Formats: sequence, C-alpha cells, structure tokens
Amino acid sequence: MHRRIRPSVAVVALTATTALLAACGAPAQESTDSITFWTPQSTPERVAAQEAVAEGFTQETGIEVDVVPLAAADQDQALVTGAASGEVPDVILAGASQVTSWQSQGLLDTDVVHEALDTLDPATFNQNALGAVTVQDSGESTVAAVPSDGWVHLIAYRTDLLEEAGVEVPTTVAELAQAATAVKEELDITGIALGTQSGTASGTEGIESIFQSAGCSLVTDGEVAIDSPECAEAAGYFKELRDSSVAGDYDVESARAAYLAGDAAMLLFSTHILDELANLDEAVPPSCQECGDDPEFLAKSSGFITVLEPPSGSADEAAQFGATLAYAVPAHAHADEARQYIEYMLSTGYADTLAVATEGRLPLRTGTPENPTEYLDAWGGLGFGPKVESSVAEVYGDDLVTAMGEGMDAVDRWGQGTPDATLAGLVATQGTLAQQLDPLYSGTDPAEVTRQMAAEVTALQQDQ
Repeated sequence: MHRRIRPSVAVVALTATTALLAACGAPAQESTDSITFWTPQSTPERVAAQEAVAEGFTQETGIEVDVVPLAAADQDQALVTGAASGEVPDVILAGASQVTSWQSQGLLDTDVVHEALDTLDPATFNQNALGAVTVQDSGESTVAAVPSDGWVHLIAYRTDLLEEAGVEVPTTVAELAQAATAVKEELDITGIALGTQSGTASGTEGIESIFQSAGCSLVTDGEVAIDSPECAEAAGYFKELRDSSVAGDYDVESARAAYLAGDAAMLLFSTHILDELANLDEAVPPSCQECGDDPEFLAKSSGFITVLEPPSGSADEAAQFGATLAYAVPAHAHADEARQYIEYMLSTGYADTLAVATEGRLPLRTGTPENPTEYLDAWGGLGFGPKVESSVAEVYGDDLVTAMGEGMDAVDRWGQGTPDATLAGLVATQGTLAQQLDPLYSGTDPAEVTRQMAAEVTALQQDQ
C-alpha cells in the first residue's frame, strides 16, 4: 500500500484545432535546468509531500522544481501580472474554471498541453474532465490543460437506519426525497443533511448538486433554462430534502456534524468525508452514541451512492457535482520541461501525487492503455486521512473504489466546457439561485421559484 509522504475509462476523442488562441504557439523560453510549479495544495504538509514527488522528477530528469503554494485567487492575480512582465511559472495546478478563463484571455500555451495528452493518450482520461478544460471559440475546441484529479459529491447513508425505516437505498433524486421524508416520519430524525441555508455558498452548492442530478440545466446554448419543467421538479425535490431535517437548515459543516453525531440517516458531502467516518481525522471525530464503544461504527454502518441516476435513465446523462484540477502551462513558459513534468506527474509520480490528499484527489487519468484501471486501483491502496494508517480499499472495500471511479466519470458543472461557463461561474459566485430559497421554503410554487431564478440569471447574462 502506498502511504502519503509526510513532511521530510472513458474513451474520448481529442480534437486538435488548427486555429488556436493568441497564446497558442507562442515561443517558449529556452531550455533550463529548473522550473517553477504553482499549486493550490498549500498546507505545509501537502507542500512537503509535493516537494518529495518533485524530487523524484529531478532525480529522473535533472530538472529542479520550485514548488510554490498559491491559492486560486492569488494564482489568478499573479498570472495576469506575470504575463505582463514576462515572469510566469512553468506549470500551474488549477481548477477547471480558472484554466478556461486563462485560455480565453490568451494566457496559456496549449500546444504543449496537446503534446502531453498525445504522449499520455487522451483515451486514458476522464471524458468530462477533458470537457471541463475545453474552450469553445468560433466553433473550434481547444483543450487548455491536462486533467489531474478531483473530488465528487456522494451520499453517505446509514444502512441500519434505512432498514429500520423500511426504506430502500435510493437511486434517483426523486427516490432520495421520498426516502428522506420517510426516515423523518418513521424515526423522527433528519432524513438527509445537506447545505440548504438560503443565500449562502452552502445553499448554492446544494442547489447545483441536486438540480443537476435531477436533470436540470442552468443554461443551454446561451438560453437560460432553469425555468424548465425539469428544474421546477428539481426545486420541489430540493424542498422535500430540506424539509426532512428536524434541526432546521444546514451549512456544509453542520450537515457533516449531524451525520457524524448519528442525527441524520443520510448526508450529501464530498469524498472528504471518507476519512472522518473511519475515525482517521482526529480534528473531526465521529460522535454518535455507538461510536464511543466502536469509533469505526459509522464506517462499518455506512453505504455510499456515488452516482444518482438521471431521470432519463441514461448513464451518459448522469451529472454529479464535484471539482477538478488540471495542469496548465502559461504562454512563454519553459514548454519542454513543463511537458516532461506533467507527463511524470501523471505517470511515474501519479500515485504519490494523489496521496498528497487521497480522499480529495481522485484520479482523472484512471490508467494506461495496457492497464485501464491502474491509477484508480492505486488510489484505492493509498493511505488516507491525516493518520494515513489505512487505505480506502481496506476500510470500505474494492467495490467502493470502483464506484468512486464511476462517480468521477459523472462529475460535471453547469456551463463548463461551453461558452456559458462565464455565466455559470457568476451565478455560482454571486449565490444567485440560493437567494430564492426562502420563497421556496415558505410555500411558493416551485415553478414560480425557478421562473424567478431564471429572471435573475437572465439579468446577469445581460450585464456581462
């Protein structure tokens, strides 16, 4: 089993375009024996772990790597400033929305990205992840970065409590709402805990997660679509889920606390919950009544839904809320050395890279042409949580590892990989949809709520 270093398949077609944006093909700097890498994984322990992986690259290539921790907002500002002065890093690990924004501004070298993908084989990467870092411009598609890893929303559920309530494991949002309501009525505890607070980031995340899984689109081909019948139905389900709480509205932290305390039968959360359920994070221990005698009770008594089926029943249309990271190369970086680094980090150094934060870094390159699940299998064997004492496969079994891969295959975000990405980003950052939750909770018809959501989104669109 790989252990985290402490301080010391979906087949896709990659279409290269002939008309790249302004930065594409820009001359790279001359060869060098050192490169700079910006990373948002910025805690001291994670920086040390990334430096250890980079040292392996140095030993193999002779190229030194300066690992610079930089939060997403700081990356945005520093890259724009650096591009103006000619001082840019060589590789940046960044979120998909950042990458597409940078490419639209002409700040990236995508030629080197295509070279790395060709070497690694684009068919070994998650299709949705490639789509998330694809920029559409005048009918042409440009892949702006090489996907690395990410996390996905899942639903943890208490197998014992669902059984006691006489509820089957739900497979769709409609069934999830029914199950949550039944648990509350039968057991007088919260059916499902999730972010539902009006006007907050938690509410925004909860809306996008549930609405997407219910088949609702924010905008389609430039047309605001959140007033569709599918979205009105999704809003109704969201209210049912919210009303299954016996403790009022939750944010992300209080939702997690409710499940860890045994006060909720289900929880909508990211994969970061895995180590906490298994009592592997001393900062966030399980606190349920049974946990006193058996600290691993919740891990043993929890099942997981990693993909909710869409209303159409087509697996290709499944959409799970999540986040992805990718490697981008700025224009005028040391392109050849940057390419070598990316290829190393997604092959020889990949397992150790994922081990920097296993529960939050699931592979977006699941394997190689010879072994399509090599890296997903390796992820399952990595130590996870701050204690790094056990692997995901050891605690939860190989079936969950496979299911996590299926969840990552379905990771999608409104607008990503389309010309609507900027609008979707504004809606998320400004909390536009979550501002309409109070009327929904007060009994306003869901169709009227989604019509008001659409009006607010349209106003944002017109202001762009």
